[in-house]
Order: sequence, then structure tokens, then C-alpha cells
Amino acid sequence: MLIWILVLSYSILWNNVVICDPPEDPIKCSSGNSPCTITNAYGSFPDRSLCRAANAVYPENEYELISYVKDATKNQRKIKVATKHSHSFTKLVCPDGEDGLIISTKNLNKIINVNIAEQTMTVESGMTLQQLIDEAAKVNLALTNSPYWSGVTVGGMLGTGAHGSSLWGRGSAVHDYVVSLNIVSPGHPEDDYVKVRTLNVGDEDLNAAKISLGVLGVISQVTFKLEPLFKRSITYITKDDDDLEVEALTFGLQHEFADITWLPSRFQAIYRIDDRVPTSTAGDGIYDYFHFYPVPQQAIESVRKIDEFLESNGCDKLYCMSTMSIATGYREMAFGLKNDGLTFTGYPVIGYQNKMQCSGTCLHKHDFVENLYCGWDPRIKGLFFNNNAISLPLNKVSSFIQDIKRLVSMEPTSLCGVEPYFGILMRYVKASSAYLGKDEDVIEFDIMNYRTREASTPRLFPDIYDEIEQLFISKYGGMPHWGKNRNVAFEGVIRKYKDGGKFVRVKEEYDPLGLFSSEWTDFILGLKQGSSSSSSLGCALEGLCICSTNDDCGSGYSCENGRVYTEAKVCRKLGTNNTCVANSIDDVKLIAYKG
Repeated sequence: MLIWILVLSYSILWNNVVICDPPEDPIKCSSGNSPCTITNAYGSFPDRSLCRAANAVYPENEYELISYVKDATKNQRKIKVATKHSHSFTKLVCPDGEDGLIISTKNLNKIINVNIAEQTMTVESGMTLQQLIDEAAKVNLALTNSPYWSGVTVGGMLGTGAHGSSLWGRGSAVHDYVVSLNIVSPGHPEDDYVKVRTLNVGDEDLNAAKISLGVLGVISQVTFKLEPLFKRSITYITKDDDDLEVEALTFGLQHEFADITWLPSRFQAIYRIDDRVPTSTAGDGIYDYFHFYPVPQQAIESVRKIDEFLESNGCDKLYCMSTMSIATGYREMAFGLKNDGLTFTGYPVIGYQNKMQCSGTCLHKHDFVENLYCGWDPRIKGLFFNNNAISLPLNKVSSFIQDIKRLVSMEPTSLCGVEPYFGILMRYVKASSAYLGKDEDVIEFDIMNYRTREASTPRLFPDIYDEIEQLFISKYGGMPHWGKNRNVAFEGVIRKYKDGGKFVRVKEEYDPLGLFSSEWTDFILGLKQGSSSSSSLGCALEGLCICSTNDDCGSGYSCENGRVYTEAKVCRKLGTNNTCVANSIDDVKLIAYKG
């Protein structure tokens, strides 16, 4: 019933015949292309709303893009940019009001120029990461760092500050490999209502545009600094987490692409030893990350049904028992590494950079078997989760890890829920010149956990996740990933950046009428008084507010102080979590499926 078991069961099938039904376009329009709605790849934003617009357009080139921005500016319409797959959790793509315009970069996916001598490539902003690295590899070039998910686009990566894991060289953030970009913004009447800027290294405004949040205009073309195609060698080792708070500080300095997967309830940490090797080194491996495999609809819906029962019925001990084998599953599957492109035969796994740096098998359409999906596809009742990703400076990491360990010692079963979602992923990110990049070297902690489909449905240990979130953002002053997290993580966030004021000034220069702004972006940029949080019944359970009364937590919960961080205000379940009516997973299957 665990995700990894399902994947293991179907991985043999994948090597022979498995096909995936690619995700749908996140933009849905009625006949005549009006009105439209837009959501994300998961089918829901933190507040569970849909975003509406009057219509959507799909420019095929920069010329068409300029004409759309010009026309919208002339008519003072709100504008937002959408990507092909829309994998951000936050509401950066939502225009205010139903008369807004959505510009999709889906068809802006072409190569503009390749300069072999300068080792640069210029592409349109709608190109996916997978396309970018594959096209670069054809001319023996490589993008040094990238996120692990291949379905993000160039513009999406720059809009949210997407990154991999490295403290070496230029670091792991994709935007730090940008040497030039074109951005199309609203203009004054004397500009014919549109302005196209080309920003190069040395232009101060490039530091604003490299992480744009989509509020400066539409990025149309981007030039990346690449390097000769190289090979990587990856080995995973599992250790007790006794000294994790010490090891984490040095591990990223020892290996170029290091990361750590932490399983706190298992008291284990999985270290990824990941370095480049000479291209003459034997090996043609790939990294086909198992969580991004296509999954049969019935299988993933069965997993979700069991999880829902365990969560809503207080089965914390049974939940932990059900995830006990997950660390073994990680090791046996090597996270999806394959030595020869088909099977894993042992470490190290060595392969070319473009085959090792990211994965996304479930995105691709083939011709053999249908009805296979990405596990989170909203067309099926599969995975549905929260994703908190917050970075801490290296000098605060040890104390934070120790606080998490104290929480686990008080509630030993509380964090078993992160294990089906590959644990707590710790990635290294280097300080950046981007105004909204990292001000210093950090570790980003990526935590995914179960989210209910109905906000009022009971769940296990919401107070623990609330407390971890508040440890991040309040006690340690962590920086949220711009494309992830619940709303409360962004309260007052712009004040945490030393160059946040510079970004706001560029934003007001590039878009003086606020056409690319929304209520959401105005709040996170501090441009409006008030709060981005909600005060509705049960808002704290959804991360739309921090509770101050029991009503903020909703029925069945009370607003209490945190266990370790006593200044935290969290929603604690009334009574105990030990109310499970099942004695085994077999019982759960019978009860859940019968229900």
C-alpha cells in the first residue's frame, strides 16, 4: 500500500510497456475562449480557490506576445502569465477580477540561438527544463544545476527561484546561470503601451528580473551560461541521524551535488554522495526518480483511500507501522537510479548530466497502455498534499534540527506522515545576487505531508506541522520558496530580504499601473496594508492564518501553545490520536474499501 511498493510493482511494467496520460492544461476556457479559470497541477491553491479571467492567449513568438501585452495595457486589463504545467502551489498566476488576461507560454518553447564558443544558449521562456537540457546535450553542453522535476519551464524557474542542490561554483539556483533575458512590460502611451527590455550581466535590473514573481512583465527569452557536458557519479548511503545537525553543515561542502533525505521518525538520514567524474568514466546511467513514475489510477487511488482512513481515524501507530519498510524501499530502488537506463545493479551510478539531474517520466505520452497518471493529477483521487519548503542559514540549521528531534521525542509517531512523501529533503543553495534570491548560503528543508480534500476532515498531528512551520518562519526567520508553502509562510516576507526594497522599486518602474500585480502579490511585497491571512472558520488548519482562538482551528481542535517552540500557536486535536478502530492494515483495507 505504500507508494514505493506500488512503484516497485509497476517498475518492471514501465521498463516494457507503461504509458502515462500527460497532465491537462491548467487553463480551462468555455466556448469562444471566454471566460477562463486557471489552477495548478494539483488542482488547488492553498485557499482551495479557482482563479478566473476573461480569456487566455497562447502567443507563438515574441512578436505576438508583445502585441498581447500592448493591447491589455491599452485597455488597463490585469495580466498574469501561466506555464505549460503550472507546478507552483502559490497564487502567482491569478489575475485580479474576472476581466483579466492570462498569457500562456505553452507555445513559446523554441531555441533562439546557440553559441558554442561562448557556451550559451538562448531559448524562449516556455521551454521546459527537460527540453532545455536535452537540446543542450545535443551540442555537448550542460546546465550545471537544476531542480529535480523536469516539468518546470524556464520562465517558471525564474519566476519562483527554482533550484537544485549545491554550494559549489555558481550554486544550485537556475537564475544564477542567466546571462541575459528579454522582458515585455506595460508601457506609457508614448511607448505605444509596451516596453521590451533586454537585460544583460552588469545591468542592475537583471538582479530583479532573475526572480521576477511574474510581477515585472512577461519574460520572453532567456540566455543561459552552460558548460561542456559532463558525467556525475551518485551513491546513496543510510546512516543514523544522531549527528545530522553536525554532518549537514559540512556535507554540502564535501560533494558538489549533495543532498540529504531525513526520516526523523526512523532516526535515519540518507546521504546523497553526488560528484562529477571524467567523461571517460564508464557508465550510461539515468536518474528516473520513482515518485515521478506514471502510476495506474486504481493503485494510487487505493493508496489514498487507506491514507485517508488512517489520518481521519487517528491511526497514528498503524500509520507508522505501514511506513516501516519505506527506508528499505528507498535503498532497494536506489531512488530510481538505473545503471544502464533500465535496471539498478549497484552503486555508484554514473551517467551524463542531462540524464542524471532531473526526472519526469509521468509527463510523457507513449503508445502502449493508457490510464496511467502522475500520482497528484487532479483528474484522479490520488495524492493531495501540502509542501512546505523553507530555507535556513547554515548557522541556524543545527538548532532547528535539534528542535525537530525534540518534537519527535515528545510525539514519536508524529512525523511518520512525511515518509510516503520521501521524507524531509535537505538541499543546499548558495547566496545569490538576485534581489529575491538567498542572502547567504542556506539549506532548504522541503517537507511534504498529507492534505485533506475537505478542509474539515480530521487529520493526524496538525499541531506538529503547524509548529514546524512556525519554527521555520518565526523562531528562525526562514525564507519560503516562492512557488511552495501555505499562505502564512509569506507574512511580512519581503522585509526579510536585504534587497527586497530594491525589487519593489523595480517592480513599480516596470509596471506602474500594477497590471501584473494581484491582491496576493501586493500583500507579499508589502504594497498594501493588512494581512495575506484569512480569518475564516478553520483558517489555521489550512495555513491561511495562525490561530488565536479555537474557531480558527475549527471543530475538534483547540488553539494551543507549541511543545518545543512555546511562542507558537497551533491547532491541537482534542482528545488523543489513539482512537483507531482498526488493528491491522488488512482491517483498514476492509473498512476503507467497504466505506
